Amino acid sequence: MDLRTSIEECSMALNLVLNNRFSEALDLLRPWSKDSMYHALGYSSILVMQAAMTFEHKDIQAAMATIKEALQTCQKFRKRSSVVESISSLVSKQSSDNLKEEEMHAEICYAECLLQKATLTFVQDENMISFIKGGIKIRTSYQIYKECQHVLNMCQELGVDSEAFRQFEGGVRLGIGSFNLMLSLLPARVLRLLEFIGFSGNREFGLSQLREGAASQSLRAILCALTLLLYHTYVCLILGTGEGNLVEAEALLEPYLEKYPKGSIILFYTARIALLRGHFEKAQGKFLECINAQQQWRQIHHICYWELMWCHSFQQQWMEAYRYADLLCKESRWSKAIYVYQKAAILSMMTEEEVKKTGENIVELFRKVEGLKQRLAGKSIPTEKFAVRKSRRYSAATPVKLVIPALEMMYVWNGFTIVGKRADATEGLLITIEKAEEQLRSNPNPSEYHPDDQCLVQMLKGLCLKHLGRLLQAELCFTQVLASEKRIRYDHYLIPFTLYELGLLYKQQGDFRKATRYIEDAKLNYKDYSMESRLHFRIHAALNSLKGSPASSP
Repeated sequence: MDLRTSIEECSMALNLVLNNRFSEALDLLRPWSKDSMYHALGYSSILVMQAAMTFEHKDIQAAMATIKEALQTCQKFRKRSSVVESISSLVSKQSSDNLKEEEMHAEICYAECLLQKATLTFVQDENMISFIKGGIKIRTSYQIYKECQHVLNMCQELGVDSEAFRQFEGGVRLGIGSFNLMLSLLPARVLRLLEFIGFSGNREFGLSQLREGAASQSLRAILCALTLLLYHTYVCLILGTGEGNLVEAEALLEPYLEKYPKGSIILFYTARIALLRGHFEKAQGKFLECINAQQQWRQIHHICYWELMWCHSFQQQWMEAYRYADLLCKESRWSKAIYVYQKAAILSMMTEEEVKKTGENIVELFRKVEGLKQRLAGKSIPTEKFAVRKSRRYSAATPVKLVIPALEMMYVWNGFTIVGKRADATEGLLITIEKAEEQLRSNPNPSEYHPDDQCLVQMLKGLCLKHLGRLLQAELCFTQVLASEKRIRYDHYLIPFTLYELGLLYKQQGDFRKATRYIEDAKLNYKDYSMESRLHFRIHAALNSLKGSPASSP
């Protein structure tokens, strides 16, 4: 099996995956997976993707075994010395003929396999040791990519231009681009630690590398495009201020829409972009199309159920949202605690009659949440911890009901930035929030949670008003929350998150100094609250966007 043929077969397998023919792709790659680095890489990539989506122990074990084999296969083709020596000796031979193409590709494939192994190490095990092991693999992978970039630059100077070289270039762009992008998202304090051990991240450089990779003719062009799509449609929203570049996302998707009109991965992103644009009805249709496109990988259905649950929640179609939350509880293993909490939160938004029709018991559901919590790398997952903390109100003999819990979770997942694209849906949420506000105000015997509930309602009300352009009223809501800081007993996260939201409001009004001051306050003066790391990611993104603004210097 020569290098050219192995890349061609890997490309065919990728085509099969994009056409929902997953098992055929595996059948094509399996026979050569122990003798060809590209077959090994392709085969392990599909199994890793499956394991990451199912969270099933047996899938994780199978993927882990395959990656170990893939690393051994790639190792056979690598130069018989340390990475650094091998590559610098390759570079020092000035004649490009001596740059053994197979060795260059072996480095790239090896680095990709290491990254996959690190990802699975994080998922597979619960202790800190595996976390450190994963970190070491990531570092080795990063260093190989940096060396490969050095080789790439040398080859370009020498004017090397062959098909194998172009494929190598695609691999370098994917790796260097992804690393720079991932690292640039990290809050400063984490990054300082990583820079100490040799990591550095530049967002613009990362994006430009991925864009060049996506525009190329290489095998990894689609992987560069999918990485950019993931960044614009998920990462920007959950870990940023919610400003993904949807115009670029649509442009990236366009050529693949023609090529794979029934491909579930392509349909999924089409639906996701429609959702982010506020086209909820179109998004629902596309997610259902994605579900019907294939039956082999049920996990893709689960991701669609999650999106459909939100799609209906944004429109307050609670019965439909409940249906998808219920399906997730029954079928998906990703995070049982979140699914059960989400289902109970959605039921809490319905009338007693509607809840009766479902046959569910809200109190029992909330009481189940704590027992379903998982651990990753020895740590609890922040959103699960949040759900557990909130559901404890139901563990008392006389439970204290949560106020609008489904809208609170919507905020946790940054859903208000999506609903904000639709004035009708935002108005609808505002009506629900004002009803909750009125109930709290007229409650004759308030519970110990009363001040916290009032602050939550005010913060969410402020968000709706902001998206409806009623900025002065929004500011009043946010400042009311901040004025109640001393009264909050449990939901301490509300203050730093409100400071952040108020900062964004000032940014929108063009007062960049005030914006920076409030966001810095949230960053520096609060700690040990729910979802702190998630807010730090968002703060990092917001301060970065303020740096580029005029008059942001003090």
